[in-house]
Amino acid sequence: MKKYLIAILAALMCGVAAQAQVRFGVKAGLDINKLHFSGNNNFSSENRAGFTGGFMTEFTVPIVGLCFDASLMYTRMNGELHSHKDFMDIPINIKYKFNIPAVSSLVAPYLYTGPDFAFKLAGKDKDPYKTFQCAWNIGIGAELIRHLQIGAGYAFGINNIAKAVGVNTTGNIKTRNSYWTVTAAYLF
Repeated sequence: MKKYLIAILAALMCGVAAQAQVRFGVKAGLDINKLHFSGNNNFSSENRAGFTGGFMTEFTVPIVGLCFDASLMYTRMNGELHSHKDFMDIPINIKYKFNIPAVSSLVAPYLYTGPDFAFKLAGKDKDPYKTFQCAWNIGIGAELIRHLQIGAGYAFGINNIAKAVGVNTTGNIKTRNSYWTVTAAYLF
């Protein structure tokens, strides 16, 4: 009996894997970031707009609406303390698509969440920010005509990105970079 159950489960898993869909595409958008400081009232940061662009892949588990997506993005974040910061950004999200039978071929809304890893591409020695940032994404979006995805999300900065500012050290100032992102992706 056990052997039959294992054989049936294996056959079902092979069927799901055979129907799984992997797609690749291009993605571009706008980000609006604001640095959040704690431990020092001398600094402030207003919202600043930047841009992002790159490539993404999406793996869809059939029937259940569950997807995994990962992107490799060039991101420019603008700030008040420094003119701009360039990053190689790697967001990895789990996504749930609501497949509504009557309209899913035209529009399929989705929710997503996951970690975002950003590595600074270049910087000056006196740059007060660390070379690595980590955030947690949450967002919503819609897939139109099964190829175009429009999404909006917020990334909560997780790690302290302050290296040193003047005589202050990271023990005195905690800085987190949180940002809004609006993107459009076309998947082939």
